[in-house]
Amino acid sequence: MEAISEYFWKQEDDIPAELGYPLFGTEHLMSIAITLIAVGAVIAIFKRMDGKRRVWFLKLIPVIMVFLELFKDLFLVSVHRFGIGYLPLHVCSIGIFVFLLREYLPWKRAKEVFGEIAYVLIMPASIAALIFADWTELYPVWNFINLHSYVWHGALVLYPLLLLINGDILPSIRHIHWSVLFLLIVVPPIYIFDKLTGCNYFFVNRPVEGSPLEWWAFVLGNPGYLVGYALMVLVVLVIVYLVTGLVLNRPNGPRGRG
Repeated sequence: MEAISEYFWKQEDDIPAELGYPLFGTEHLMSIAITLIAVGAVIAIFKRMDGKRRVWFLKLIPVIMVFLELFKDLFLVSVHRFGIGYLPLHVCSIGIFVFLLREYLPWKRAKEVFGEIAYVLIMPASIAALIFADWTELYPVWNFINLHSYVWHGALVLYPLLLLINGDILPSIRHIHWSVLFLLIVVPPIYIFDKLTGCNYFFVNRPVEGSPLEWWAFVLGNPGYLVGYALMVLVVLVIVYLVTGLVLNRPNGPRGRG
């Protein structure tokens, strides 16, 4: 146990490679299961809350996530490992800004737009990040960054689901252009930043190993795989809308307030 705890407060550059765990291995699958069980437990608690407590709880989640991100950054600074690769520019990091805008902008339409982006774009990306986690082989299970990653992505899945359950969003495929425009605004400057710095935010420089993006890179090459990447994102958006529509139209499904 002492040997394991020795690496809890370590960044990947200070951890022996053999201490990581394999993608889709037992530790990875159990971590996903625990994360989703925790999400389900919070949803069950949320459903028992009255209206005022639900509003308060939804506003609290993005604030907690801000502190989680700041705590992670302070940890990295404390071990002298904070760098340009830890800026909040991944889609799963930008999610926190989407959540904050959704909760704290005063305009109804802005809340609708950012709420739907959170649901149809940020949430699926976070689920994909859990499934094709790019940190498992870098960290042992009992490590702060590893645990933080599951908590963070779990929160990114939780918040949009709570919006749907609470009736704060009513996703419609007629709104698909909201997410497309969001990506058209956000991705180009991040692509330029990645090319100038060698970073890989939004995975536009290179695909995640073991993910569907790697297959696109094999078929289309790099950067040709970005075409497949864009098509895959569009297909995922459509699937999320179609599945959500089926759920909302069930007799006992959650229904939004319009």
